[in-house]
Amino acid sequence: MMKIKAFTLTISLFLFAATTFAQNKAELKSLLNKNREFIFPQTVDKIAQALNVKTVFYEDANDEKYAKWITKSGLELYSNYQADKSVNEIFFDIPEDKFLVVEGLPFDLAINKTTLKEALLKFSRHDVKKERLDAGSSFPDGTRLTMKTGTHFTTLLFDNKNLLKFMGLTTSLIDPAAN
Repeated sequence: MMKIKAFTLTISLFLFAATTFAQNKAELKSLLNKNREFIFPQTVDKIAQALNVKTVFYEDANDEKYAKWITKSGLELYSNYQADKSVNEIFFDIPEDKFLVVEGLPFDLAINKTTLKEALLKFSRHDVKKERLDAGSSFPDGTRLTMKTGTHFTTLLFDNKNLLKFMGLTTSLIDPAAN
C-alpha cells in the first residue's frame, strides 16, 4: 500500500512539473531570416498571421499606439507601430505570473533557459555592453546586455539567477531609466 502511494505521489509531481515548467516554441519561423534574426520592417497584420493570433491594440500613458500578440506558448510580443501599421522594433516577454521556457526566439535564444554566460558567448563578436540592474528595475540585481546586431539594437535582460527574461529589438538604444 505504501509503494502505491509513493508511486502515485511521484507521478503527480512529475505531471505537475511537466505542465508547470513546460518548454514551448515561439513559432516565429516566417518572421526570422536564415540567420535567425527578426525581419524588419513587418506589419501588424503579418505578425498576427505568422503567429496565428489576434492583435490587441492599446495606448500607453503617452498616447503612443502599441500592438500586442500573446502566442499559444505564452510568449508576449509587443511593439509600437506607425500610421500604416508598420513595425520596426519588437519586444519579447513572458508574464510575471508564469514560468515558461520559450525557445525559438531570434538568435536561437530561449526565455527562462538562455543564461547570461551563453548570451555573452553567442554575441562575443559584437560590442556588448554589460550593466548591472539596480533594485528598482524589473529584475533587481540582474544584468542588461545591449549590442548592435545588424540594423537594430538588441537588449537582453537577465534576472539575478542569470536567466534570460526579456528581449528587445529596437532602432535606437532605450534609456535605461525606462526599465
